[in-house]
Parts: sequence; structure tokens; C-alpha cells
Amino acid sequence: MKIQRYILFALAFLLGVNAFGQSSADAKKVLDNAAAIVGRRGGAAANFSITGGEMGRTSGSIAIKNNKFKAVTPETTIWFDGKTQWAYMKNTNEVNISTPNEAQRLSMNPYAFITMYKSGYRLSMKTTTDSYIVHLQAIHPARSMQEFYVTVSKAYYPQQIKMLQGKKWVTINISNFRAASQTNSNFRFKHSDAPSAEVIDLR
Repeated sequence: MKIQRYILFALAFLLGVNAFGQSSADAKKVLDNAAAIVGRRGGAAANFSITGGEMGRTSGSIAIKNNKFKAVTPETTIWFDGKTQWAYMKNTNEVNISTPNEAQRLSMNPYAFITMYKSGYRLSMKTTTDSYIVHLQAIHPARSMQEFYVTVSKAYYPQQIKMLQGKKWVTINISNFRAASQTNSNFRFKHSDAPSAEVIDLR
């Protein structure tokens, strides 16, 4: 279950030289450009690694299309069709069905930020030699994801997400981002994906 909480979106942050002084409008423009690339109509794919929090370290691959994703690690496969999530844990041979909240979606899909940033967050940004680092702080204390950073290349490809989970920071590094046509059926669990698994509905 810990793996399930942390898989992916989507990028942690080595805060370097300048203070976060650039305007909210500048930060929003950077994320708008990144969202346009990530949200390309046909879909995309990438590799990722996660460190920190309670799970230590893992890596895998992710396929995305709009707000849908499929993430695969050696321990877990997660499908999310925009509403429902299926998480297959290999060590227990179980599939858990759930409806994840915002923070859970971001920890499993680093690209969830492409819609989250548009409302409810204060944005600030600093620029390094080869990237933009955007800091997002929730306006309301009840928001499930209170604080995170998104690092975006100068070509507007997301590279890293760093998110606060409880009192611990979790870092997701993203590599090999590429356009890749995806069908909607790729984001839903099918019985043939794990025919012997026990299915547990947690909704």
C-alpha cells in the first residue's frame, strides 16, 4: 500500500541559486506550457524513479492520456481511468479498487499537477541555468496536497516533483518523456491482467 501511495507525477527539488521571487503569473505560464506538452491529445509515456517517504526507492514506467494513467513498478501496477483506480500488488496477489483523492493521485501520477495548479495554490518560481522550479503552496489548510515543487526544463518538459507527505518529502524524477499513442482501455484493469488475484473493492 505504501508503494501505491507514492507511485509517481509527478518531481523533487534541489533548490539552488535564486530565491523564489518571480511572479505567480510567470510560474503559471511555465506550468501552462508544461501542461500543454504533457496533455497532448494522443498520450505520452515516461520513466520515473521515486525516493523518500516510507517506501525508500523504486522505479518504473508510466503511460498517460489526459487525466488517465498506468504506472508499473517491480512491486505494483496501477491503472486509473480518470475516476477509478485499480492497484495490483504482486507480493499479495491482490487488486485494490479505490477512488483516490488529489494527494494520492499526485503521489501515483506526477503529471496530475497539470490540472491541480490551476486553482487553490499560491505559485512562485525561480530560474536556474537549465530549468524552472515552481513552488506551489495550498491556500486552504484542508487541501489534501499542501505543498509541492515542480521542476520543468527550459523546453517545458517536467523533470522532477517534490511533494510533502505528512512530514516527509518524496521526490519523483522523470526521464525519457515521449509522445506515445494510448488507448483508453490501457487505463482500466482487466481480469486477464491478473487472473488469479483477489479483487478488493475499497470504495
